[in-house]
This record gives sequence, structure tokens and C-alpha cells, in this order.
Amino acid sequence: MSQLPIASPSVVRTYAWKLINRHRSALIRMLLLYATAAVMSLIPAWIIGQITNLASDHQLTSHKISLLVGGLLVSSLFYAGLSFLARRRSYVLGETIFAQLREEFLASVLGLPLVEVERAGTGDLLSRTTNDIESLARTVRFALPEWLVAIIQAVLTLVAMLLVSPLASLASLVSLPFLFLSTRYYLKYATPGYRRERISYATMSGTVSETAEGARTVDAHRLAERQSKRIEGNIRESFYAEMYTLLMRVRWFPTVESAFALAVASTLAWSGWLTLHHRISIGVATTVTLYVVQINIPLDGIISWLDELQIGQTSLARLVGVSVVKDDRPQSGPDPSDETIVLRDVHYAYRRGHDVLNGVDLEIRPGERLAIVGPSGAGKSTIGRLIAGIDAPRIGEVLLGGVALRDLPLSTLRRHVALVTQEHHIFIGTVRENLALAEANASEDQILRALEAVDAREWVDALPHGLSTELGTTGFPITPAQAQQLALARLVLSDPHTLVLDEATALLDPRAARHLERSLSAVLSGRTVIAIAHRLHTAHDADRVCVVRDGTVVELGTHDELVSLDGEYAALWRSWRSDRVEDS
Repeated sequence: MSQLPIASPSVVRTYAWKLINRHRSALIRMLLLYATAAVMSLIPAWIIGQITNLASDHQLTSHKISLLVGGLLVSSLFYAGLSFLARRRSYVLGETIFAQLREEFLASVLGLPLVEVERAGTGDLLSRTTNDIESLARTVRFALPEWLVAIIQAVLTLVAMLLVSPLASLASLVSLPFLFLSTRYYLKYATPGYRRERISYATMSGTVSETAEGARTVDAHRLAERQSKRIEGNIRESFYAEMYTLLMRVRWFPTVESAFALAVASTLAWSGWLTLHHRISIGVATTVTLYVVQINIPLDGIISWLDELQIGQTSLARLVGVSVVKDDRPQSGPDPSDETIVLRDVHYAYRRGHDVLNGVDLEIRPGERLAIVGPSGAGKSTIGRLIAGIDAPRIGEVLLGGVALRDLPLSTLRRHVALVTQEHHIFIGTVRENLALAEANASEDQILRALEAVDAREWVDALPHGLSTELGTTGFPITPAQAQQLALARLVLSDPHTLVLDEATALLDPRAARHLERSLSAVLSGRTVIAIAHRLHTAHDADRVCVVRDGTVVELGTHDELVSLDGEYAALWRSWRSDRVEDS
């Protein structure tokens, strides 16, 4: 199973730069506040140096002490106030940028071609929407603002050191080679390490979630041991990926901390020597040493948050990578001349060299009710997906009104053809909001008529707040069968001309499914309905029945014609009838 692409560093930088440019004015205001606060934080060390000089020259009076201590107090208060305002502004900016980033990512996810999502599997997309979003949230909210602030503080502190005494400041530079070389080495190997780590999370999430969802299938085919080994292998890969990045940090952080300690010790020794030889005053030596101690704090922040930025960059590359996947459908194209659907010599394979459809030819007339039946694995659902335009044939054509489905814009295609399967989803929101997804401008009368069409009006009216009842994981619980009825109600509201129903009533009991299909028949009168069915009463009511076996159409005709033919369909019909008699 493949994974969705990961954006290249250049694409990530371009995206980040565009994102920052949108909020440039707010970012500049925030940085100016932090810069002013950083200037205030430099005043106390200078004042302490002045006090030291005055004390060594025996010129320290109570008046001078009061003035200097007052300056110390005022600068500290200004620093605290400005830091609070700047930090508050940075948090607001971080939340704003992250909200925009999250919305753009969601738009990219919703714009993904369904075939790409299925090819990548649920694990990769789930990992990006959970782990990567959480990591990026921490980066945008905290790491990036703190890192920019640390850079400003470090630069201003360095400038202050040079203004006080360039000569005394030279000793602090001894740590730069250690910082530069160790950081360069770390960045070279940490970035691919974090990428490997994120990919291992995605693979593990996919394996675990798919195993849990398919637990019955795993048990039925005795695949528990194989899946257990797969999960163990994924966990092992994730463990080694994390150990690699941990080893990088274990090597890097001690080197950085040692470089900071070396800078302080070197500056203290060099400043002391200069003072003893009367090259600088003791106050200057004190101020420069305090600045070296003080600059270690933002430098430590730069180094520490750089690690978080690496994680954030990797997560951003994975999120932006989703937008790299472009729908190959055209944005505009010819309109179909009518609603006739034609499959012409269609071949299709999910895996290269393993065709599941082999030369299917089929014409579906407007307004016709066609049932597609056949044994499991015959290719029924694949035909439905091709008719709905989700997949494109490897060889051959699927035409709607003389236009190939692959040449139709998605918006045009969905106005003509819609697919409903037994898979469904209820979103967090009211019943009304869940149904309005299909037609945002639907009136309450239209919604109620759609519910009546799918036999859901009665139980919806019985909900605590009717259409205003909250559903979803945090709302009122409904059964899978009720959720499927809401999915069908969405279909009624979307009002396409051709409907592909792939076991759309499978979660209902046979009697309720039969009643629902009859109710839908009245609403969908005049529309083309393609029903992929295992319950053959659907085929009995259809205008024509298409029997599929081994990826080919083996029989096509009305129910009575195929029963009298005494072929594949007749055998299926007799088997199904006998099963119903036994069950009753």
C-alpha cells in the first residue's frame, strides 16, 4: 500500500513564506514588542556594572544607589509588561496561523481524489490528521514564536556586549565553532530521522486501525498471527526510528551545553585578565560576563526549539504533501447529451497484471432500473465504481451521454451520477446539518420529504429535538441502520439523475429493506437506478438484470427471461429462494 506524497523542502519553504506574508504586519508588531522587551532586559546587567565600578572607586552614595536601583526596578517592570503583551500577541498570531493552516489542510484532504485516498489507506491520512496536526500545532503556537524571540534576544545581547567592550567579548566566541559544527551535523541527519519516525507512525496506525476494523475477517481467515507479526514489525520500526532521533539528541544537547559553559568560563577568565592589566574596568568585566550568561538563555532556546522546529517542518511537509496530489479531472468540459451510460470493452485492475474486469460491454438506458448480481468477487462493485467515476478503466471507456467520465469535471459528474454504499458516516452536528451536506439550500420541507422517502421521518420526529438533535460521536447515538437511512436521504436531496446503490440497504433487516426500496422507487421515478444486490428481490423488481461472473457480463435480460434461460441467474434465484424458505 502506497502513501500520500511528502512535499519537498523547497515547496515547504515556499508555502511557509506565503503563510508568513499573509500575517506580515501582525508578525512585525509582535517582533517589535519582543525587541523592546529584550532591550529592557539588557539594562539590569549594565546597571550592575555601573554599581560595581562606583563601588570599586569608592564613589557609591545613597543617592546614586537609589537612582540605579530605581532604574533597575523600572526596567524590570517594563520588561515584564512588554513581555506579557508580546507573548499574548504571539499566542494570538500562532492560533490564527494554525487555524488557517488547518483549514487549508482540510480543504486539501476533501479535494483528494478518492482513488488516491484508498490507495494510500486510512493509516497514512489518519496519522497526518492527528499526529502531524498535533506536532505542527505545538510548533506554530510555541516553537516558532519562541525561536524568533530567542534570536532577537541573542542578537541584541551580542550587540550590547560589543558596545560595552568588543575586546572583552572576544572570549565568548570560543563556543561558536562547537555550536556551528554540532548543529550542522545534527540537522544533516536529524531531518531524515524525523521523517522516518513520522512515516513509521503512519504505517503503525494504518495496520492497527485496519486490523481492528477487519477483526471479523482476520478471525474468519485465521490471520491473527500474521497481523500480530505485522503490528510487531511496525512497532519495532517505530521504536528504532525513535531511538535514532533520541541518539541524535543525546549527542547534540551535551555538546551545546558544554559550549555554553565554555563561553562563560572563557569570558570570565579573559575579562579578569584584562581587568588585572587595566585594559578594562571591573564594571565592564562584570557587565560583559553577565551578558554572556544572559545570552546563553536565548541561545539555549534557539537550540532547544530547533529540535521542535525539525519535527514541525517534517509534519508540515507531510501536510503540504496532501495538496501536491492534484485531481487529474478537468475543471471544465463538454456536457453529456443525455443520461445514457455505456461501458465499452472495459478492463480494470486494482493491481498491475490482475484484471478484475475483462472486456465488459454494457449499455444502461435513461430511467432504467438495472440490477447487477453475481457471486462475491465477480466484479459487481467495481462496475459500480467505474459508473460513478471513482475509478477509470485501464482499457476501454465509460461514457455518459457520449462523453467519457474521465473528461467530466467532478461537479458535473456528481450532478449526473452518485454512488451510495453500505459504508456511511454521521458527522458531529444536528440531523438537519448532516442532511444539508447534500444540498446546503434545502428547505425544511425538502428535508422532511427526503426523510419520508427513506422511512426515517418517524424515528427522526421521535428524537429529543427532532431535526435539531445533535448526532455524531458526542451527540445522540443512532443505529447503523438509521445512519444508512440518513445517507440515503442525502442522496434524495442531492437529486442526481443516475444512482448507483452498492448494497445501500444492507444494514437493514430484509423486510425493512424491502419497504425502503419500494418507498425509494416512488421518489426516484424516472431516474436511472443501478442496484448492486445480493438480495435478489431487488433484481426481481428491476427492468433488467446483469449477471457478472469472473469480471465479465455472462447474462443480461429481464428477471423472467433469465429464469426461463435456466443459466447463472436462474441458479442464483433458486438458491436464494431456497435459503429464504429455510430461514422462514
